[in-house]
Amino acid sequence: QAQLAESGGGLVQAGGSLRLSCAASGRFFDRFTMGWFRQAPGKEREFVAAISWSGGSTDYADSVKGRFSISRDNAKKTVYLQMNILKPEDTAVYYCASDRAEFRERVEKLGERDFGSWGQGTQVTVSS
Repeated sequence: QAQLAESGGGLVQAGGSLRLSCAASGRFFDRFTMGWFRQAPGKEREFVAAISWSGGSTDYADSVKGRFSISRDNAKKTVYLQMNILKPEDTAVYYCASDRAEFRERVEKLGERDFGSWGQGTQVTVSS
């Protein structure tokens, strides 16, 4: 499956912004829903956001709605996560993931098992 590489993580103060990027090497990047997950210390990996293969549909975890925005550029084979108004509870390793299925119609309520390829993660730390 696709090879994914996240970048853009770092240390930011609460209220600040950060944009994560995920570069894909897969040949058919534009066929797959892409997602972002995160894992905080001592917690399980959780869903953050997803975007459909066409970019026409998105979904967000309740905890990030209104603050985070997922987007993609299929020509560049890259998916982004714009994170605004960051909070200390956003601190986690953020992972990019590619859907197991091609041309999925709906992106709502997707879970970890729906994604087959994962990046290595990028650390986001939000200080108070």
